[in-house]
Amino acid sequence: LSIQALGLRATAERHVQAAPPDAILGLTEAWKKDPNPLKVNLGVGIYKDDKGQTPVLPSVKTAEERLLATASTKTYMPIGGAPEYGKLVQALILGTDHPAIQENRIRTAQVPGGTGGLRVGADFLRKIRGGATVWVSRPTWANHKGIFEAAGFSVKEYAYYHAATRGLDEAGLLADLETIPAGDIVVLHVCCHNPSGVDLDAAQWEKVAAIAARKGWIPFLDFAYQGFGSGVEEDREGLLAMVRACPELLVSSSFSKNFGLYQERTGALSVIAANRAQADIAFSHIEIAIRVNYSNPPAHGGLIVTTILSDEVLTNQWLEELGAMRTRIAEVRRQFVLALKNQGIATDFSFINRQKGMFSFSGLSDEQVAFLREKKSIYIVKGGRISVAGITSQNIDYLCQSLAEVLNG
Repeated sequence: LSIQALGLRATAERHVQAAPPDAILGLTEAWKKDPNPLKVNLGVGIYKDDKGQTPVLPSVKTAEERLLATASTKTYMPIGGAPEYGKLVQALILGTDHPAIQENRIRTAQVPGGTGGLRVGADFLRKIRGGATVWVSRPTWANHKGIFEAAGFSVKEYAYYHAATRGLDEAGLLADLETIPAGDIVVLHVCCHNPSGVDLDAAQWEKVAAIAARKGWIPFLDFAYQGFGSGVEEDREGLLAMVRACPELLVSSSFSKNFGLYQERTGALSVIAANRAQADIAFSHIEIAIRVNYSNPPAHGGLIVTTILSDEVLTNQWLEELGAMRTRIAEVRRQFVLALKNQGIATDFSFINRQKGMFSFSGLSDEQVAFLREKKSIYIVKGGRISVAGITSQNIDYLCQSLAEVLNG
């Protein structure tokens, strides 16, 4: 086809500009091109070991070896993925004996990562709740708004992070949730809040769940980091509180982080309904949303997860590996706070030790973030979010010296 046939000339004549790079992934591309040997990437949320590498978990390697030895087909997966995968996901996010599972009122589809789960869920909700507004935390993951706006929703924010205390704005959060009308959709981070690292405790989750039940809005739980906060069981505490209170909700979960399956795009979308019949109806519409998006999920990542979670020995090995990643991140936080203090920085950064998961709001201004990138080759997302997993024993001194230069003037 010619350029004229594609209409690109007409587009150019209308002065349509190229789209800006992604706020997070674009930062990584810029970091890759930076020739500075001291460069540090604290932008993208990918787990890294102390050598700055993102390893393949040994349990994943073993699962892949088994799959390679036994694979006999490359035919399509079912639209919603393999039923066994769905059952294992349900047991992981809720617990094996959860009432929603026992009562057969949860359905789960394999989707391309947590992002795929959010988008499929958004398309499903757009069909059944087309006039609703989607509410996200202030702040939230940079892609949340784009996903729901692309599905046709208007997106608004509710209070969450309190900049002065570097903690949760509980009063603002609860007050805002009380104002959200029935039928609207509220996106909640189950654990390891991205980008702040500030999570709700058990009592706060009970308050949020009570408001949801009373007001009648629809919870959409983003569960991207199970096991990265306090543990696989501990991290589902908020989800369980919401399920106890609300007869209907959606959960998008991801295996990018806790299984290290970033490039396999392995996730799940689960819908919990009031009863079995309504769950079947909801899932039929979810399958339509999948069909018109990508038809079938990719198989490999789901088969890895299924192989591991259906084998007790491999499951225990994976839990140990996940625990090691969680422990490293907690230790990095501790070392980072100590190193900042040793640099003579007046700001109290102890709040970093109270946060969970890979992210922390540093409190850096956009001007300071720009200085660090341009003068020090330290790449941080605009707004000051730091991925602490990118801190290693090799770069922590340079990082903290650079931060001291910025913060001490």
